[in-house]
Amino acid sequence: MSREIDDLDDLFENAPCGYVSAGPDGRITRANSTFASWLGREPSEFVGRRFQDFLNIAGKIYYETHFAPLMRMQGFFNEVALDLVHADGSRLPVLVNAVERRDQEGALRFVRITIFNASDRRRYERELLEARRAAENANAELQKLNHTLEERIAEAVEARMKSEAALRQAQKMEAVGQLTGGIAHDFNNMLAVILSALNLLERRLAKGEDISRYIAAAKDGAARAAAVTQRLLAFSRQQTLAPEPLYANQMVAEMSELLRRTLGEAVRLETVLAGGLWQILTDKNVLENAILNLAINARDAMTEGGRLTIETANCHLDEANGAEHDVEPGQYVMVAVTDTGTGMTPDVVAKAFDPFFTTKGPGKGTGLGLSQVFGFVKQSGGHIKIYSEIGQGTSIKIYLPRYYGAAETRKRLEARTLARGADSEVVLVVEDDEQVLALTAQMLRDLGYGVIEARGGEEALAALSAHPEIRLLFTDVVMPDMNGRRLAEKALERRPDLKVLFTTGYTRNAVEHNGVLDPSVNLLQKPASLEQLAVKIRTVLDG
Repeated sequence: MSREIDDLDDLFENAPCGYVSAGPDGRITRANSTFASWLGREPSEFVGRRFQDFLNIAGKIYYETHFAPLMRMQGFFNEVALDLVHADGSRLPVLVNAVERRDQEGALRFVRITIFNASDRRRYERELLEARRAAENANAELQKLNHTLEERIAEAVEARMKSEAALRQAQKMEAVGQLTGGIAHDFNNMLAVILSALNLLERRLAKGEDISRYIAAAKDGAARAAAVTQRLLAFSRQQTLAPEPLYANQMVAEMSELLRRTLGEAVRLETVLAGGLWQILTDKNVLENAILNLAINARDAMTEGGRLTIETANCHLDEANGAEHDVEPGQYVMVAVTDTGTGMTPDVVAKAFDPFFTTKGPGKGTGLGLSQVFGFVKQSGGHIKIYSEIGQGTSIKIYLPRYYGAAETRKRLEARTLARGADSEVVLVVEDDEQVLALTAQMLRDLGYGVIEARGGEEALAALSAHPEIRLLFTDVVMPDMNGRRLAEKALERRPDLKVLFTTGYTRNAVEHNGVLDPSVNLLQKPASLEQLAVKIRTVLDG
């Protein structure tokens, strides 16, 4: 037994690699002779000191900031390239592996560190690589005369294949974009039928059997499906935005009460609002939803409560930052949402903005919240960045371009009461989908308006000529033969006083460009509830 111990001790001391053992406090308890000889020291000189004491300055910083946290989190790391400092001050490149050893109760007993001399390995690799290259060069020279023509043919074939692959990729991306838009349009048409029918059913059965909770559940499901569609469009930067000049400080202050109710009593809300904050030009509703999304994610990360901070600041992104984040250099307004939650690992941060990616359990998240925020920020010409550390929390910072124009805001719609019309207020409804047309017309009749139906552009123009009493053209945007924008142009040539309201689930840039509504355009997104329809129709008619 004693001889076996001696053999193991000899193997430890004279192994071709360095061995170091450290106690639970991180201090070295033993180092083998191989490791000591590499650094021109005696093994006893290492006892009581830390492994990082023998690294160069850059290595110490790298060790403390990257690999010490990694060690605490997973209990090991492999093939870490570091530089040790020899007793004479010279540098020794090494590759380091480390692993924890724990007892049955889980308490840390010691850490075993294995060190490989990278200078030897690199020399062997260089020699092997040089020998391999020499052999390859000799073989190439030998075959060169015989294969010159074949090589040129192969290069031509490869170039053609790359060109065809690039073309196929471009066609594929175009097809995906068209498919996304088509799905959004058709899906929203179906949702419009569901939502309209449920609204009418709710009114018809108001005095009958109590089925309101089933209707509410169906309406909620349809609304959530519509939200998924909108989030997909947001991620692909194809949602329609209605930007207005606003001050983020005022918006955050207005949201504070809603945020406190959403976060609950276990989470303390704090705001740090910069003085003299610049204006931004953005869609207020979408920005509010983005901040609410971030706040809900932060609340879910603070399972035992904590603190959520919303901060604003003026920032400047120089050309280097602009190029790094694919935004124009210049002045930006930052809105940051910071929590004291569990934090995210680097691999989770890398995937956080991917659609349908979520770390929540089944049924607790769609994985579209952050992707929607990402798409909105990018569509608005801004930048979004995640800063996170396990156990310390997460900060998500949104940067939106400064706006230099006048501080005039759009009038926001609020469905406080069900705005009604009169028979004399005639609305021409134009829609190529029969069910959507029928239900939309019935909803308007229930609101008190006179209604004339048309199934396309030519039929709508004929109705305008036959019915001078028509006051409002309410038309779908995406229709065959003649889209809603072209129909509106022709209608206004005949009736300059005619009011126009567009509706769609996907505009295909007919009434907006780069996701922003054209000036003076009125748009109602599909699907819309009866209350939303009532307010929008009333607002457009009243000018």
